[in-house]
Amino acid sequence: MLSIAERHKYILDKLNEYGFIRITDVAEELGVTKVTIRNDVKILESKGLLYKVHGSARLANPHIADRDLMTKSLLNREAKERIAARAAELLCDNDSIMISAGSTTYALAEVIRNSKTEQAINVVTPFLKVSALLNEMENVSVEQLGGRVYKKSFSTLGENASLALKYMVCSKFFVGVDGIDPEFGITTSTIEEAQLSRKMIDASSKTVVLADSSKFGRRGFGHIAPLEEVDIIVTDDGISKEMREMVESMGIELIIA
Repeated sequence: MLSIAERHKYILDKLNEYGFIRITDVAEELGVTKVTIRNDVKILESKGLLYKVHGSARLANPHIADRDLMTKSLLNREAKERIAARAAELLCDNDSIMISAGSTTYALAEVIRNSKTEQAINVVTPFLKVSALLNEMENVSVEQLGGRVYKKSFSTLGENASLALKYMVCSKFFVGVDGIDPEFGITTSTIEEAQLSRKMIDASSKTVVLADSSKFGRRGFGHIAPLEEVDIIVTDDGISKEMREMVESMGIELIIA
């Protein structure tokens, strides 16, 4: 039987490799009880070496703070550009799509504009920067959702923003998120943004999540939807093997940019 030090090393090695572990899985792999591993995890958490959450452990606190769009746009910029380019390949002529607020969704809008595509596209969005950018294109029709403007995301929010969705049906919803978690699904930083994204999911045939690999295992304050309601995730090659297997096991199409 492994010593306490050997178990702790095993747990930390697994965390460094996969980003998170499940207590049940580690207990089975080491042939010990779940209580033993829970106690090990508590000790490691007290030393600041991991973060324990509902039967699992992670390298860092998964909960994220709300950040403004400018700050987000500076993070993982190259990965976001690759993700946006792959996401743009999903567009079809005469498509009607929805685009949420976010730095990666804005990168998608930049790809659409810079491609100078002749495809006719209808775009519905609460994101003011996307509306302004794509309104320059003659073949793109933009429907700007109304409502109160949230300064950090340059997005309209509230009941007025969602009223028009009752009369729309789109083929795809491209949504940026702040967190993708096996237990908590897709999340964003604020409740109001999450509520609007939820209604945009309901008004679309497919939900396409655009998220760089740093978003996996993270949680925002506002819950949008469980992972079961996601059709496609477009991310970068930094996603861990375990997260990739988890996503694909749920029947979600995973596109690696």
